[in-house]
Amino acid sequence: MKNPVDAAEFLVSRAGEDRDFRERLLAKPKAAIEQEFGLTLAEGHAIHVHEETDATTHVVLPPRSKLSEAERKEALTGAASLEFLKRTMHDPAPPFRPPAAKPTTAQASAVTPEALATAGRESIRRGLEFLESAIDDRGAWHCIRFNVADPGIPRHFERPPFVSAFCVLALESSDEDRAKAICTGTRTYLVNTVEHPGFWRYYRHLPQDLDSTALCSLVIGNHPWMVLGRNVPRMLANRDRKGRFMTWVLAEDQPDVVSTFRIEADPVVNANVIAYLGDHPETRDAQRWLEALVSEGRLEGASKWYPDAVAIHYAITRAMIRAYPALDQLRSILADQILGLRDEGGEFGNILQTAQAVSALYNIGKLEGIDGSRQMERLLSSQREDGSWPELLAFGDQSLQWGVVGQIGHGSEAVTTAFCIEALERLVEVLRG
Repeated sequence: MKNPVDAAEFLVSRAGEDRDFRERLLAKPKAAIEQEFGLTLAEGHAIHVHEETDATTHVVLPPRSKLSEAERKEALTGAASLEFLKRTMHDPAPPFRPPAAKPTTAQASAVTPEALATAGRESIRRGLEFLESAIDDRGAWHCIRFNVADPGIPRHFERPPFVSAFCVLALESSDEDRAKAICTGTRTYLVNTVEHPGFWRYYRHLPQDLDSTALCSLVIGNHPWMVLGRNVPRMLANRDRKGRFMTWVLAEDQPDVVSTFRIEADPVVNANVIAYLGDHPETRDAQRWLEALVSEGRLEGASKWYPDAVAIHYAITRAMIRAYPALDQLRSILADQILGLRDEGGEFGNILQTAQAVSALYNIGKLEGIDGSRQMERLLSSQREDGSWPELLAFGDQSLQWGVVGQIGHGSEAVTTAFCIEALERLVEVLRG
């Protein structure tokens, strides 16, 4: 598959050099692109290729906005309004459900690897049954927005596309039929929420952002807009002078509603963009910045949106495998740093941190550095009767160093469950050799 940065240019160049390919591209563009790139494009999206001549010029109009003029104006003028925020939030969420008490279980050393792997497979299936009940009929995953500093402040459900993409990228690790069905439904939801030419926003009252856009683009990577890199020019234009990708994408007529808390260059956002755009000269400056942060041990506190060290390392290892050979020279350093995050008892923290650490080590081929049976046992013992794992802070500021805005946290049982399933899939694979 071609890198999205170069895909459209490649097709034009190829058509200029190969008459047979040019004719096939004009006659049956979808089939020609699929054959050339070795992929299957998304269903339900037509592709038309037009040939200009000395006497013919084509002007392509973008699709009409999915929002009415009144809705667009309201979003722009009401973006900073607390009342507007309340009206764009989803339903109030139920109170936090604390983790269940850990049941007494056999020591991992007393259980055979095959028995643990079998238990892990059953746990995955129970988790998927829970997710089927937690995801709405549009394929949207829910998250809960809460105040980290004051649990007494009302909690709200939210269903931004980012959360759905965030979870599905983890769930894609599973070959279970239920997992595939969930992923298919979520891809439909992401297609229905995309804004031309391939951007997403977290909330309707916020600007488009590269974090949501990169993750959603990865999930629906066979959509023609992504395959042909329609969103790439604006993504590349959203870099600072050092070549790092900025989080928010501001339109000329859009007020800078995020200026009070925007952190322009976020390491996880840059890792996610690299995962989508791949190893390319246009991403090299961002790669070098991440390499310096990792090799110099400066990741701690470098991210506003992902303040947890395990989550930051997880995102970088995901970019490493999706954009290979980008960042590959960090493999050994990342392994040492991830293993160094364990406490005196050999644990990575809560169960979400444990799951992401397991998957991060798997991504870089260093899972042998931990006791897989022990981590499997911990994941199994933390699962609830209904198949879920507890709600935990998945992203948002834990340290409150950014002030009032930074007190907002995001997480849900469904989010934790997706990452626990990913970790279980990795451990089952290793335990079964």
